[in-house]
Amino acid sequence: MRRPLGKAAIMMFACGGLSDQAGATAEVQLICDKMKAQAEKKAGRSFNIFIAKSYKTHAVSGTNYFIKVHVGGEQYVHLCVFKKMPCFGGDQELRGIQYPKTLQDTIVFF
Repeated sequence: MRRPLGKAAIMMFACGGLSDQAGATAEVQLICDKMKAQAEKKAGRSFNIFIAKSYKTHAVSGTNYFIKVHVGGEQYVHLCVFKKMPCFGGDQELRGIQYPKTLQDTIVFF
């Protein structure tokens, strides 16, 4: 016999939360490479360096990637990129950017 889920379990499943921060992978760098032109447009400047350093994810009907990207010197940007599930095409969309940021700034939901 199944037991009903408690309110806390339902909230965790429905709302989700950000994953722990992890070092950037080749997959995350590829996402950044695809989003670079859009990020530059939103920031109003071009970036000679665009290297993913770390990221967090948020599972929804796809995955939100919150990525810390080094853009030169002491400057960083935080990207929010939504990646659709493969069954919905797997497309990626830049949902937001936070700029300027520093290495010490925590990646948060935005």
